[in-house]
Amino acid sequence: MEKSRLKQQRPVAIWLYIGVGMLIVQVLLGGITRLTGSGLSITEWQPILGALPPMNEAAWQAAFDKYKEIAQYQYVNSHFTLSDFKSIYFWEWFHRDWARLIGFVFIIPFIYFVVKKKIDRSMIQPMIILFILGGLQGGIGWIMVQSGLNQEDLYVSHIRLAVHFISALVLVGYTCWFALKLSTPNRELLAVPRLRRFNLWLILLLTLQLIYGAFMAGLHAALSANTWPDINGMWWPAGMFTQGSFLTDITHNAITIQFIHRGLAYLITILIFVWWWKASEARENSLLRTVRYLPVLLVILQVVLGVLTLLGTRVKIPITQALLHQGVGMLLLLSLIWTLFLSRNKAVRD
Repeated sequence: MEKSRLKQQRPVAIWLYIGVGMLIVQVLLGGITRLTGSGLSITEWQPILGALPPMNEAAWQAAFDKYKEIAQYQYVNSHFTLSDFKSIYFWEWFHRDWARLIGFVFIIPFIYFVVKKKIDRSMIQPMIILFILGGLQGGIGWIMVQSGLNQEDLYVSHIRLAVHFISALVLVGYTCWFALKLSTPNRELLAVPRLRRFNLWLILLLTLQLIYGAFMAGLHAALSANTWPDINGMWWPAGMFTQGSFLTDITHNAITIQFIHRGLAYLITILIFVWWWKASEARENSLLRTVRYLPVLLVILQVVLGVLTLLGTRVKIPITQALLHQGVGMLLLLSLIWTLFLSRNKAVRD
């Protein structure tokens, strides 16, 4: 019975896993957009007409003229030529068009699966939530961009950037969880409540770390200290609490944010090793016991990439290392979501 159910649900699960992969690419494109300063290059939101870039020189010049009206051009990029503008326009346009493509990849197969009756009643509510989260993410993205289209702000607030990033991760995580429900045999779901709670705390801690990663990207905080293991020659760097209040320092002070980001990295690494040791008690030949190495390998790689990004930072943050760092961070989160799913009690239908 279960084997038949999994076989029937496999096409839907594959569709959802493809969606997860496309969403990860979309987040990485968002990272490129931020690091290249491209996010405010398109000053209008045209969900349909905006799918095509300007098609002639007059249209390009009109788009450039609109960009010239905002503070980012006037105070940061006033030296830009039309060619310079086209280069930043490309990344924001690609980011938006990839989002449109994701919409098609979700909607068209969904209609097909409904017609072919591959979507049963148990999938309806998760599907509704999935589409709501997707629409919400698009709305948050535009609100974030619109907030920077003025005469005062040079860039979009790193707080808004973090909200956009974390809402994207919620969508990625939810889609992955939904796919796991459709593709994982019940025999692989272990009743290990203590390990599950530990796993859940790791996810919450990693989410906080990812928020600080967004702060790092949004403020280009790597530029404030590019040494390791010390921070500008100090273990407790100067200037950490100089912004007037504790809350302001931990959310707006670049050196404080980097200090917290590094500290969380060390703490999460240690805790994942502890979790790995505890997960070795899982049933032999179980999937959980097999994949428990994955978070360990990913967290080690993530720390190495973080250090390489710091050491490679001079006048600008190295985009390749930064994107790899961001990408592995998302994979680490997904690996912990996977192990959390495998350690849930069989009696629970979440």
